[in-house]
Amino acid sequence: MKPLKILALVLVLAAAACILTHTPALADKLADAIKEATAAGKIDPAKPAGILGIPGAPSVTWWVGLLWAIWVGWIFSTVGAFGGIMAAIGHMTVFGLAGYAKSFGKTLSLNKVVTDSIRASNQYLVGTSAAFASFNYWKMGRLVLPLGLALGVGTVVSSALVPMFSAGKISLSSYQGYFGLFVLMLGAYLIYQLTPASKAKKKAASAAAKAFQESVKKGGDLTSQGVKIKSFTLSSCVFTFFGVEFSFKPIVPVLGAFVIGAVASFLGVGGGFLLVPFLTAVAGLPMYLVAGTSSLGVFIGMVTSIISYMWQGTPIAWSFVGAEMIGILIGSFIGPKTSKYIPDMALKVIFIVLALYTGISYTLQGFWGITLIAGS
Repeated sequence: MKPLKILALVLVLAAAACILTHTPALADKLADAIKEATAAGKIDPAKPAGILGIPGAPSVTWWVGLLWAIWVGWIFSTVGAFGGIMAAIGHMTVFGLAGYAKSFGKTLSLNKVVTDSIRASNQYLVGTSAAFASFNYWKMGRLVLPLGLALGVGTVVSSALVPMFSAGKISLSSYQGYFGLFVLMLGAYLIYQLTPASKAKKKAASAAAKAFQESVKKGGDLTSQGVKIKSFTLSSCVFTFFGVEFSFKPIVPVLGAFVIGAVASFLGVGGGFLLVPFLTAVAGLPMYLVAGTSSLGVFIGMVTSIISYMWQGTPIAWSFVGAEMIGILIGSFIGPKTSKYIPDMALKVIFIVLALYTGISYTLQGFWGITLIAGS
């Protein structure tokens, strides 16, 4: 418990310090963008303030955000991914921010400021869910701590650098297009993982998943049979889960997470949608271990990326995002409690369906303006 608590405290304090010391820059960036859009005739100052305090912007009821965030927290804490993607769908489509940002065109800075706000807000929600889910899965014996920390180390550098180079430079349409493309590629890869050739490489994961499911049916003590670290060095880590032995080289998740962290930070999501296939394919873990282990790596990357976004003066609608974070906690509490009753294959199918539909929809919308999801 102590390593996780210390890590969480240090990262949260660092994020708070960054936010508090850069509030003036944040306000100036948003205010300048509003003035520019007003001068261009895109904003009527007489209209009531909406989200981010912008006159005429969409006004979202806090309880709608709360309910959506419960779903986001549940899906992320259940499969260890898709929290950022679902948060992005909420902010872009359900709450209408995508259409609003596009209304300013690609030349006005408010388009990019709102886009950055969406990216950072997504990560606040995912970071909250990841922190809560990590702790719960660790208590249940379903988190491989050395592997999760290795993933976190890999994401730190890339999660810090990407916002520095991309904040204020990405339009909403470009963001949607790349967001959809990455998710679509993921869905295609996950379909391959269900083929006989791919399954043949994961006998250990299948055996562990089967043993876990049988124990759930019998009402056995799941925690006592959970993750047990047998050995850990800089070159190798060996652990068991329900009597099945697994091993990995720490350098592999560090390098893999560096790339994943860069993609996740650019898209404004958690990266779990890439960490999940990485952990199942490269590390050969069963889905019952993937959610918790992925959550820890995501949490570390999220805090780093959030600090970087706030450093660039990215505005956040705190009253609304605060309500969403409460919903995230509720969903993240429910997820670990219910996921043990969902078959390993069912979790993968849920993941694939969400990936394909989301990927196709946003790729078409972002690059070609073809709308499948109303409001995007």
